[in-house]
Order: sequence, then structure tokens, then C-alpha cells
Amino acid sequence: MTDTPRIGFAGTPDFAVPALEQLVEGGYPPVVVLTQPDRPAGRGRKPRPSPVKQCAQRHGLPVQQWARLDAEARQALAALQLDLLVVVAYGLILPTAVLALPRRGCVNIHASLLPRWRGAAPIQRAMLAGDADTGVCLMQMEAGLDTGPVLARGATPIHRSDTGASLHDRLAAMGAGLLMENLPAILDGSLEAEPQDSDGVTYASKLDKVEALVDWQRDAESIRRQIAAFNPWPVAQTTWQGGALRLWQADALADGDGDAAPGTVLAADADGIIIQCGRGRLRVLELQPPNGRPMGVAAFLNGRSLTPGVRLG
Repeated sequence: MTDTPRIGFAGTPDFAVPALEQLVEGGYPPVVVLTQPDRPAGRGRKPRPSPVKQCAQRHGLPVQQWARLDAEARQALAALQLDLLVVVAYGLILPTAVLALPRRGCVNIHASLLPRWRGAAPIQRAMLAGDADTGVCLMQMEAGLDTGPVLARGATPIHRSDTGASLHDRLAAMGAGLLMENLPAILDGSLEAEPQDSDGVTYASKLDKVEALVDWQRDAESIRRQIAAFNPWPVAQTTWQGGALRLWQADALADGDGDAAPGTVLAADADGIIIQCGRGRLRVLELQPPNGRPMGVAAFLNGRSLTPGVRLG
């Protein structure tokens, strides 16, 4: 190996940026950064570079935006003679031929405690399931979906105050730190990977907007988790006055059930909007009216009528 390791980086969204930043700051600037092509975004639908591309450009790193890793892309990667490829939420499946190119293979930062929550949306699935803990794994990649042996892992509690956004940011930082802590041992081949346990495998399917619709027949705690997990996307919602009422923050109340039908507003004041659920009650603290912006309950009720007895959904 040369004095300066030839590391490549493959990633696309915000989750991957801390790892790329730390590689640069730690003295391991990638010789190439792979990221997805620019996508139309915003009202004007103008092509927008990925967060990883923007980060790479700030540091003057070479960027490749292949739409697929075809023979031409594989040939270009082979010519780079990489020692290691670090992959973080890249968004393209790496063919076996690509996985075999770097001298030390490809390592992936995955946002769960494998083998639990393999797949596309591990952060939100862990929150929705009510897991007490989650974490990040540094995994040696192989052909299967998140099936590779684990090089290192780190855990964190899921707090009741967590949202999908806060947990995303914490795990992104943890993953970057885990990578830098173990990178020298990965490069010199001294870090041994442990095969994943065949027991406890679960899959984190991609989020779908239809999952954002609140079913008031469910218990208050599961709805609270839905609201937390889907903040900031796709944002839990119910229907009110013929439009979508988005729910950004809520608490599940411990006191008992009433006789009202699920989805019924029981109280509405500056302290929260209390809604009957299939079991328990939910107190909404932040919400977004149709065609409006997110706001606290006091601001929402200023000029809007949401009285006890109104049914949502």
C-alpha cells in the first residue's frame, strides 16, 4: 500500500456527509466521490446536486455521477486502484465486480444494529417498532442486502424526544466517528469482521407516503411513534375540513380511555389538542393546517375553530 491510502467514497444524501467530511479532515481525502446524478427539485424543478456532491465540491474532490455502474464505470473504477471504497447511502446497488475492485473491499455504514433492520429505512422502522435502542454498524459489503460481516458497531438509546430528524443526525455522526476510529485497522487488515447472527433478522422497507395517514383506531403510543418517526418526512397526517392536517409533534397520555369514538377531539387549548385513540389519548403539540406552515397549538387555534366533538380522519 502507498503512504497515502487510495480511498473512494460513494454516498448521496445528508446522512453520508459527516463521513465524507471526517475523511477529509482526518487526512484521508477520497481520490473519487461517487454520488447519484443531479435531480430536479424545488418549484422550478431545476437539477439540484446531492448533498454529497456539494460537500465534495467544497473540498475540491473529483466527483463521478454514474446513473448505473456499467462496464465503462467499472473500468474507470478499476483504473483508480482503490485500497478501499467507503459506501454510505449511495442509492445504487454495487455489482459483485465492483465490490471486488478495492484491495480491502467495500465497507458500508448502516444505520441499525444488524441483523435488525436491514434495508432502506432502518431509522424510521426502529422508531415505529418502539425499539429501545438502535445504532450504526460498519459492515464489510457483500452481494446480499446488508448481509455482510460486521467490523464494528455502536449503540444509542431512542429517546422519547427523538424525531426521525434528530435520530438521523445522531446516527450519521456516530457512523462517521465509527469509520474514523476503525479506518487504520481496516486498511492494514487487522480488524476482523464478525458474521451476522442468522437470528433476529428484520427488514426495513422503504417508506411510503400512504403510511403517513393516521389510523385513530390504533393506540396512542403507536401513533405518537408514527408522528415522531415521520418527522420530517413523510409527516404523519389526518383529514380535517376536507384537507390534510399534518401532525409534527405529540405526546401519548397515560390517563384512561373515554367513550368518544377514535379521532374525536376531546379538548383544544394552548396546552395541546387532545384526541381520542383506539386505546389511550394523544396530545398534539405541533401541527400544520392545509396550505399552511408548521406551528404550535396556540398559533393554530388563533383564528381557527377546532372544538371538542369534532372528528378527525
